[in-house]
Amino acid sequence: MTTIVHLLRHGEVHNPEGILYGRLPGFHLSERGRRQALTVAEAVAAHDITHVVASPLQRAQETAAPIAAAHRLDVQTDERLIEAGNMFEGQKVAVGDGVLRQPRHWSKLRNPFLPSWGEPYVEIAHRMLGAVLRARSKAEGHEALCVSHQLPIWTLRRFLEAKPLWHDPRRRQCSLASLTSLVFDGEELVKIVYSEPAGATDPKVTGA
Repeated sequence: MTTIVHLLRHGEVHNPEGILYGRLPGFHLSERGRRQALTVAEAVAAHDITHVVASPLQRAQETAAPIAAAHRLDVQTDERLIEAGNMFEGQKVAVGDGVLRQPRHWSKLRNPFLPSWGEPYVEIAHRMLGAVLRARSKAEGHEALCVSHQLPIWTLRRFLEAKPLWHDPRRRQCSLASLTSLVFDGEELVKIVYSEPAGATDPKVTGA
């Protein structure tokens, strides 16, 4: 029995100050982000989606809404799909700008393999896997769609591919409104398929 769990990164967020918004409330989709969500909804309209679940954050809920509506489903919420915790939340962290230029913050960067500035990669991978397995169970024999965030999706993908969880953020293959689709044969993961129905974006976009 084939079941597919799609991991959808939310659309572009209205973030004029360019801060790392992380888990902060009140960050909603931009106009472009809403168009991206609609584009994905159109792209998966013919799919056999029977379960839609999202991170509790506003941008994820807004991205999930048109997809759920197209399949006459309610958006469920799973806390395990939330963005990764980060000590720099609410601040500017772009290279050459913001808090990373301040020596008092450098101690937080001491261990990029954990990472020391936020939620450990292994914890992200484990909670995301739990959310995926629940979604697979809910949609057994059909398709589920989970709306989450760039780092959690990419961390889970590396975990499933048995790759080191630490990585260069500039090399993440997880554009805004992209789909990382996990194909299961029964309970066995047999394939991972990546697609960008709304087009490619820069993985260094602040926030995620």
